[in-house]
Amino acid sequence: MIKKIRRIRSHYQNINFKYLKIIQTLFVQLKLQNKNIFIYKNLLFYLADNSHINVLGKLEIGCQWQNGKYYPSQLIIRENATLEVKDDFKIFTNCNIWLNTNATLILGSGYINNGLNMSCFNRIEIGHNVAISENVTIRDSDDHFIKSPVEPSEPIVSKPITIGNNVWIGMNVTILKGVSIGDGAVIAAGSVVNKNIPPKTLAAGVPAHIKKNNIEWF
Repeated sequence: MIKKIRRIRSHYQNINFKYLKIIQTLFVQLKLQNKNIFIYKNLLFYLADNSHINVLGKLEIGCQWQNGKYYPSQLIIRENATLEVKDDFKIFTNCNIWLNTNATLILGSGYINNGLNMSCFNRIEIGHNVAISENVTIRDSDDHFIKSPVEPSEPIVSKPITIGNNVWIGMNVTILKGVSIGDGAVIAAGSVVNKNIPPKTLAAGVPAHIKKNNIEWF
């Protein structure tokens, strides 16, 4: 066990030291259960004792583009949260991923480029063959209530997000709670998605609305 810890320490030199013991232990346990989880250096990783990870394919977190830089990243999985990966999925460096208590994150296949900011309080599901560009925010909760005389009752703070298969999301897009993006859809750069997007459509704007129908992308 001491030899394994030394090897892991040399591989993860830049990780915050107060999480290092947790990372050492969990990395060994995850390797025994599933050899297809790859956590790259300069990534802070916290996994609560009663949380769950199930990887059927391969998951890479905090990886770099060729000749690029390992920016700081973090993956926080809190109590009773679930991370499920159905196929091969890659998340590049500078990611900030929070699975909060009782939340579920399901990943199909594809990749998310640098700068992901994801907060999962309820449920986020991403399909297969998905391409997500840089600096995208995916957040299934408002965190706070807003009351007004017109709407005196407390609104629903968190709602699930579903991103379908073969979806392309451009850079600097924000995806908010309760949204479903249909198979084959494209979300243009800089858009804010706060309502459902049908399959095979191009959506753009703040808020995003349909620009083209019956599209295909390659």
